[in-house]
Amino acid sequence: MRITPRRSSRSRHRDKQRLFVKLHFPLNFLTAPLIADLFLLAILAIGREEVHDGTIGANNIKPYDIMIFFLTLAYIAISVDASGLIRYLAFKVLQKGGKVGHRLFFYLYAFFFGLGTFIGNDPIILSGTAFLAYMTRASKNIVHPRAWIHSQFAIANIASAILVSSNPTNLVLAGAFEIKFIVYTANMIVPVVVTAIVIFPFLLYIIFADESLIPLSIEMHKLDQAVMEKTPVNPNIPNARGTAEEEEQEQEGAAGSEQVKSLSLEEIMNPFLDKKGATFGALIMAATLIAVLALNASSQNDEEHPVFWVTLPAAVIMFCWDVGFGWIHREETRDIAARGRKEIEDARAEKESRKRELDSAKSSPEMMGRDQSEQCDDSDMRYRGPQIDESVSRKATDSSVGSTLPHCEIGTPSSASALVDKEKFPELQTSGLAMDSKQIAVMSSPEELDTKQITDTADEKQHEISFEENGPPTLLSLSADLYRWLQETFPTVTVVVSHMPFPLLPFAFAMFVLVQALVTKGWVPVFAYGWNHWVNKTGTVGAIGGMAFLSVILCNFAGTNIGTTILLSRVIQAWKLIADESGVPISDRTWWATIYSMALGVNYGAFSTAFSASLAGMLWRDILMRKHIRVGSLEFARVNLPIIALSMVVGCVVLIGEVYIMRTDKPYKPV
Repeated sequence: MRITPRRSSRSRHRDKQRLFVKLHFPLNFLTAPLIADLFLLAILAIGREEVHDGTIGANNIKPYDIMIFFLTLAYIAISVDASGLIRYLAFKVLQKGGKVGHRLFFYLYAFFFGLGTFIGNDPIILSGTAFLAYMTRASKNIVHPRAWIHSQFAIANIASAILVSSNPTNLVLAGAFEIKFIVYTANMIVPVVVTAIVIFPFLLYIIFADESLIPLSIEMHKLDQAVMEKTPVNPNIPNARGTAEEEEQEQEGAAGSEQVKSLSLEEIMNPFLDKKGATFGALIMAATLIAVLALNASSQNDEEHPVFWVTLPAAVIMFCWDVGFGWIHREETRDIAARGRKEIEDARAEKESRKRELDSAKSSPEMMGRDQSEQCDDSDMRYRGPQIDESVSRKATDSSVGSTLPHCEIGTPSSASALVDKEKFPELQTSGLAMDSKQIAVMSSPEELDTKQITDTADEKQHEISFEENGPPTLLSLSADLYRWLQETFPTVTVVVSHMPFPLLPFAFAMFVLVQALVTKGWVPVFAYGWNHWVNKTGTVGAIGGMAFLSVILCNFAGTNIGTTILLSRVIQAWKLIADESGVPISDRTWWATIYSMALGVNYGAFSTAFSASLAGMLWRDILMRKHIRVGSLEFARVNLPIIALSMVVGCVVLIGEVYIMRTDKPYKPV
């Protein structure tokens, strides 16, 4: 059908003419809720009512309104990030902080908190995480980036609790309980700001009190003045950096490679900034947020307009700007991409040529004679390598291609490279163990290969199936050509669209339907009765503590913090109905204490015990993996547990004081 290229003859022969190829179907946050919904529909456990209410809305929760609002605002925020503004501002903060480690940590902490308050946690994670990965790699005495990346992730999610627009969980909560955006911010800003203030010294002096994590004086590798004076290239243009990106990926397995550090330093010390795009995007973002707050504050409950009426036109304007700007500069971006692509192709061709020359020299009669004369000393298992002539050695060194050593006479094969410097690594001469090229790369690194930079093994594996390269056009090849054309013509739009949280749509709608099924089948009222008993026994303080604990725990097990917000919002709505029917009304103080405690929990819960506690957590992990920084699940939980514990305690204590000062024990009455 010419959808994909034909498999090569070698691949077909290896598969013994099998007609089918194994397909690995993922079971993740995107597919699992959808499968659950389809299964419940198939067995008639749910029907039209649940699907309608979970999509169009019920009980003041309008999923379509929330999703359109969040995606359109996300486009503006990611477009601002794609202009290079966040990375440029982070570079200015780095310059301001200087080489004093604690001062720089504070400046970056305050910077991420302030920026995350207005544009949300996703753009901070998209750009800030990559910036910190480069910064810690380019420093001489930051052994591990743990302190910087975990602090950034925590403060980005703490800051996202202030504005309704910063996190989709806030949108769900504000819509469910008809809270004005300005009222929500007025109630949340004090607990959040106090939390950020208290957490900073806790992170600096207790959790990450180690010179190897946050040194008193940071030593950065030097960047040549010629590199500093170069015009920075737009990273959104494919192949814009030429062979630099490929060299970085090839050498990042060796954590201490000076060339890798130089490339990393160039990324942060000479950042790209599209001044026009950044200025226009910042103005659009500011105008949109002001208009949303003003419209939401001025509208009455009976005539409230959907908030996406503001964000959708603003996103369309931003999109038109990106398209128009890309089209005007299309010749320039295409030329940059073409030069970079040619540079990569030439480098690959040269590398292959050097490899062939080396193989030819090794297979010459003179070299074969020398190889056969090599012997292994049975007493100390030392290998005496072949005496490669100077020209061959120089070619080998330039191409950085290791050669496979011949077998020793005792029959033990050695795969260690003959090109390794014996003076620098004398242990290679005294070891009889076989060593592969990856071990040699580790030993040739001046730094220890820890979780700071570990090459993703999946990237090193080649696909089992090879395809014909010069076959007829297929749907896949045409799609690839179209995508490359879009990248070169509209680089900003292509990058922004590729970073858009589109998987949030099916995930959120599927979760809305699942929670609506719990409502219609009677499970949510059961949970609400249990909550009602808890509050009657423990009062307002118990309501704050209990909801804070539930919301954080459920983030890890109830479909991220978005699924948790949907579920708990329904439970609280059912709790209100139970209280009205029982004749024991909920006090105004207890009602709002419960809601804002949940708001703290679902935002802070993103940095608790599992990556899946939030979509931002999974995005953060993926970005770090692409930067060769591997954070394990146990490490994520171990580092975050004390942070989330103190954050929730501080936030809840401040909230208790706030509701006892600002609220009364009079029965709650909807406005």
